[in-house]
Formats: sequence, structure tokens, C-alpha cells
Amino acid sequence: MQLTRPGATKRGTSIVRLANIFDHLVEAGEIAFDSLRTSTLRSALTILGVVIGVATVMTMAAIVQGIRDEIVHTIEIAGPTTFYVIRYFSQTPVNPENLPKEVRSRPTLELADAERIAALPEIAYASLWGQTSARVEYGGERTQRMGLYGADAGFPLVYGGELTRGRWFTHAEEASGGAVAVLEDDVARRVFGRIDPLDKTVHIGGRPARIVGIYQKASNIFSAPGTETGAIVPFLMLDHQFKFDRTNTLWIPVRPRAGVAVADAQAAVTVALREKRHLRPADPNTFDLMTQDAILGIFNKFTSAFFWIMIALASVALLVGGIGVMAMMMVSVTARTREIGVRKALGATRLDILMQFLVEASVLTGAGGLVGLLLGLGAGRLLTILLNVTASAPLALTVTAILVSIGIGVVFGLVPAIRASRLDPVEALRYE
Repeated sequence: MQLTRPGATKRGTSIVRLANIFDHLVEAGEIAFDSLRTSTLRSALTILGVVIGVATVMTMAAIVQGIRDEIVHTIEIAGPTTFYVIRYFSQTPVNPENLPKEVRSRPTLELADAERIAALPEIAYASLWGQTSARVEYGGERTQRMGLYGADAGFPLVYGGELTRGRWFTHAEEASGGAVAVLEDDVARRVFGRIDPLDKTVHIGGRPARIVGIYQKASNIFSAPGTETGAIVPFLMLDHQFKFDRTNTLWIPVRPRAGVAVADAQAAVTVALREKRHLRPADPNTFDLMTQDAILGIFNKFTSAFFWIMIALASVALLVGGIGVMAMMMVSVTARTREIGVRKALGATRLDILMQFLVEASVLTGAGGLVGLLLGLGAGRLLTILLNVTASAPLALTVTAILVSIGIGVVFGLVPAIRASRLDPVEALRYE
């Protein structure tokens, strides 16, 4: 006589049980789809809250992810070691017309500060830059207000891109603040059309400037709508001819030499500026240093807060959708009481009925989640195109959205499912 090993028997029993569960789920799914097909409009209205909630989350996730990717790419262009010397670090710009005392006590950055930093053996590049906004005009054509940078030939070292035509400023033009400009490629095409812009005189913010070069920005550089680069002029031209915020939009970009750690470069810059400003050991710094990580951290902080607000709003929509699912399932249980009685009379167990209605609720909200997912990704894609950023679908959040929507069906469908499973078959068959 051949004996069966206990382990093999247990494995066989487990396989049979899993197969039975799978068969029950398939059967429940078929019944659920048949039920939903017979009341398509009611089902669509029921899952509207789920659709709105999931679509909102996916739209915001796509936008935030796209903008964050652009910020990261821009930081990669500048190089992770690049940092900035600024007058005062604040997560929100201070009012230049009403500066706090701690800001007024700090001197404004000067060309001498940048020159002192650039002379350090640890530093490869440093220069004083400023920014304002102005319109570019030529021959009756005029742009909207765009970013106007006062910088030097080191501009692409920090912001990437390349000079496609012409040249950058000469040392004489930089030293005298000559009225010359390098136009951004898109702006040049917009203003000049087919006319060759080189050596033409345009008006930037009402001031004449001769075009000496055309600059093509890096394809992945981030710039918010309305603040895209329009033109770059020598810093002293900006300083002499334009009024701009010397607290929030005046800075010194610094690049350490190859092989020099960021911390060492920052320490050297700190010592040099403290010596130049005759600060005693006990005196606090009268300037701030901002690294690329700090910039990314500020952005993450703002976008995280914004994203969690969207999550809260979407949760309300999902809650409303869940309540709608519960109400519909309760109505469905009442309307199908006789059907439940017939199934029980034919041998269906309480578990079979429970699974039938839970699967039906899960299919309902899962379909809503899928529709919301597609709408959200589509809307997010459209908005990122309008914002001129590249976004990829957030895969982890996509899976989470589907699982959450199915979970809502399970949670809110549980009460109606339990009610259906507890119906007495005799009473259910008598129900009219």
C-alpha cells in the first residue's frame, strides 16, 4: 500500500482552495459586469466622485513631477557644485520698498565682491549678475515683458545653452557697460522674422542696444511662463540704465575649480567676503550662500504643500464617490433581493453572496479609477505641454490610484455586501 506524504496532501489542499477562490472571483466578476451593463448611466453617475478625485491627483502629480524634473535638469546643467552668493536668503522675496532691519544692515553686493571671489585659488568662475524684466522692440514688433539678465560671457556656464550666431561681449564692453545685447533665439525669430538680427539696434525696455549674438537656451532649462529669457546684456549696462531689485535679483554665481569640494569652496568664499567687509569673529555674516540642493529643497517644500492640498481635495471627492457607491449598492441589494434568494436556494453560500457584491463594488470604483487615471494623465500632459516642461507618468502613483479606487469599493461596498449575504433565502424568494 502506497502512503501519501502529509506535506503533499497539504499542498494539494491549498492548491484546490486557491483554485476555488479564483473560480468564485471569476464568477463574481462576470455577475458584477452583467449588473453594471444593465445600469450604465446610474453606474457612471455613481463613480463620478471617484473619477474626479483620481483625475485631480494624477493631473497635479504629472505637473509637479514635470516641473521638478525640469528643475533637476537645470541644476544638472549648472553643475551640482555651483552655488550662489546673495544678500539675504528668504524662501519668499522680501519687499524692496520696506526691507526688514536684518536686511538693511547688510550691504548690497558689488562688483568688487565678485572680483575678490573670482581671484580665489579654489574658484573657477564668479561674476556679479542681476535680473529685471523688459520688452524687446524692433520695427513695430514688440514682445511681452521677459527676463533681462545683466551678466557676462560666462552665462552659458551656469544656465547651459550655446551661442548659435555672433559673439559674446568683449572685455571692453563688459567694463564700460556697452549698449550691446545677446538675444534669445526664439525672441530673435519673433521680433525679426527672416531679417538677420546681428548688428541691428533694438530697444530693450526703451533703451537701445546693438545685437551682437544669438543665444540658444538649453532644451531642458526651466523657466516659468512670463519669465523666460529675452536678452542678456553686460551687467554694467543693466546697472547703469535699468532700475532693478538689488536684494532679490542681484547675485554672484560661483563655480569651484575641478576637484575642489563645494564645502571647501564655500568656506574660502566666506572667509574672503568676511575679510573684505572687515567683519570681526563674533560678527554674523552679512551675506548668504545658497546651494543647488537648497534651491531644490525650497521647490520641494512648496510643491509638497501644494500637492498635499490637492490630495485633501481629492480625498473629499473620493469620499463622496464612496458614499455614492454605498448608496447604489444598498439600492442594488434591495432591487435584487429575489435574485439573491434564488442563488441561495441553488446552493450559494453567504461567502459567495458577499464576494459577489464586494467584487461588484470594486469593479465599479476600479472602472472609475481607470477613467480618472486616463483623464488625469491626459490633462496633466496637456498642461505640461502648455507650461513647456517634459513630464513622465508617475508609475508608482498610477498603481496607487487604481488600488485606492478598488479599495474604496471594498470599504464602502462592505456594508451592502454583508446585508446581502445575511438575507434569509425564504424571505428573499417571497420578496416582490
